Amino acid sequence: MEEFDITIIGSGPGGYVAAIKSAQLGYKTAIVEKYSTLGGTCTNVGCIPTKALLDSTHHYADAVKTFQNHGIEFSDIRLNFEQVFKRKSEVVTKNTQGLDFLMRKNKIKVLQGSGSFLNNESLKISHADQTETVIKSKKFIIATGSKPATIPGVTIDKKRIITSTEALAMNKKPESIVIIGGGVIGVEMASIFNRIGTKVTILEYADNLIANMDQELGSTLAKILTKEGVEIKLQEAVYKAENYGDKAKVYFKNKQGLEQELTADYILVAVGRKPYVIGLGLENTNVELNANGTIKVDDLLQTTASNIFAIGDVIGGAMLAHKAEEEAVFVVERIHGQKSHIDYDRIPSVVYTWPEVASIGATEEALKKRGLEYNVGKFPFAVNARARAGMETDGFVKVLSDPKYGELLGVHIIGARAADLIAQAVTGLEFEITAKDMASICYAHPTYSEVLKEAYTIASGEPSVNI
Repeated sequence: MEEFDITIIGSGPGGYVAAIKSAQLGYKTAIVEKYSTLGGTCTNVGCIPTKALLDSTHHYADAVKTFQNHGIEFSDIRLNFEQVFKRKSEVVTKNTQGLDFLMRKNKIKVLQGSGSFLNNESLKISHADQTETVIKSKKFIIATGSKPATIPGVTIDKKRIITSTEALAMNKKPESIVIIGGGVIGVEMASIFNRIGTKVTILEYADNLIANMDQELGSTLAKILTKEGVEIKLQEAVYKAENYGDKAKVYFKNKQGLEQELTADYILVAVGRKPYVIGLGLENTNVELNANGTIKVDDLLQTTASNIFAIGDVIGGAMLAHKAEEEAVFVVERIHGQKSHIDYDRIPSVVYTWPEVASIGATEEALKKRGLEYNVGKFPFAVNARARAGMETDGFVKVLSDPKYGELLGVHIIGARAADLIAQAVTGLEFEITAKDMASICYAHPTYSEVLKEAYTIASGEPSVNI
């Protein structure tokens, strides 16, 4: 029976980062993965393939709608649906091959199969060829991630009633699709299919899209998506979906109780994700679960079994790949005796629609709820020279700061390159830099980042020089 210092269960962003960090610190490391490729949901059926499709469809939409304004003229523009999805698969393959290389480079033992605890120190791995391997490990890190969730009355059959996983593997362009859920996954899927000419309808239970982010971001995104042709129905409660063979139907009620129904080629369920703990054999350990099915951990991400830790989606919180990566490094460094820290208020959220949406820190709604005073510095992309040159004038930056000391409380962006711009705001919040100091540094001109500069300036109480 082979014994390891640290064994990681699950090879998503949290798992493979934990494995690499463990090996780099000199621990004999193993990683257990039930699927044939490493990378977990993010690499195989989540972040990476979604972004590949978002980029491809963005190029296509630009060619159809905006290139002519740049003086670039085409005739007979066509979408090669098969090539779009083929390229997506090629991107995924290159990423998984990169992970294979990193495992070899760092001398990490990859164990392909489903891991199930026999006790706190032993793990049984069931392989695809029906054989089994049992290993022992001094420490375990559970990084098994999450799976798509659904709602009562809606059964995912993976045929007509699908999740994003099936949507990323289509072999033919759908004529229509209804998306249940207007969160991050829902709006990104809506963007992909709307751009290629699919009739897209979003049904959202809340009164706003991306409801967990600053409300103004969601309302602005809804206007932009509506302008692009996506039909958005808010405050709609879905209670049933049915597969009719070549079509599917969804039934829902608005807040007044009016019953409605829609028929489409596919019903895509995007109502969030749930922690994946099935088959882990946690009942054979001292590990306990919370009421919502997540693994119970303390501030050090240690479970109720002292040698078993858990990270990522399986412990709840924001279900973000980069959150899992931060937790991976945190746990391994803590095991190694280092005094690492993690601040969940400093982890950004990003939506990869176009324009992109990005957020860090407190929202206006949260500050109002807590009764805290704050300054608002808001500046539109429409006034920015680089945005005008690039025909990317939708959106704004909103900076929230403390009125007494000027400390940044939150930064919220909807606009071109928001996913990259937010990194600068993360630095500001992490190191408690004031809005005035963030405004006083030099920004290259012309760049999209100047929208941030102006918002910081206004939030610090100074007038913008560009208004």
